[in-house]
Amino acid sequence: MTEQRKKYELTDEYIEHFGRKLYRIKALVALGAVAAGELGGYIESERNLDQYGDAWVYGNAWVYGNARVYGNAWVYGNALVYGDARVYGNAWVYGDAWVYGDARVYGNAWVYGDARVYGDAWVYGNARVYGDAWVRSCAVISESKMIFWASNVGSENGTLTVFNGKESLIVTRGCFVGTLDEFLAKSAEVHDDKIKREYELLIEVAKSRILG
Repeated sequence: MTEQRKKYELTDEYIEHFGRKLYRIKALVALGAVAAGELGGYIESERNLDQYGDAWVYGNAWVYGNARVYGNAWVYGNALVYGDARVYGNAWVYGDAWVYGDARVYGNAWVYGDARVYGDAWVYGNARVYGDAWVRSCAVISESKMIFWASNVGSENGTLTVFNGKESLIVTRGCFVGTLDEFLAKSAEVHDDKIKREYELLIEVAKSRILG
């Protein structure tokens, strides 16, 4: 059996990131919209991007650590994929999005904009995570209705994200991560009545959108 030719190589061009060298890749064969000889994004080693399939890292995107991109997945723009993250299937990660930790993005899922997916989060199916949404811990998001976020809210004009966890709905806001009840209890401790009511209303909208 003839061994399949590798689809890309690491070039001599690299950038340094916290002591790591990330090398720009170059296509050795045509891959859909990628022409043979075309330069791609940056990876630390061949473990980060499968040599087979149509998966590709474009532009200024970085993939490093133990992260892997494979199948038909695309990572492009200024996106970062690192840690032990996996991006595969027909998934896209792009824009300024970050996927890291033990996160999984797969199926036909898209993560883009300034979104962050990390921890043990799973985003898959036809889900779309974008904007300023932060998805972490035990999230399981297989369709867009399983996540809700609102920006420019609260006393700091930040982003509130509510998503489907493995056992309950989870809220993230700044450095806070917890259940709906935990979030509302914390809000009652630290916010005035106006901000507290704002969060209560947003939580009700999130529940309506996610739980139906």
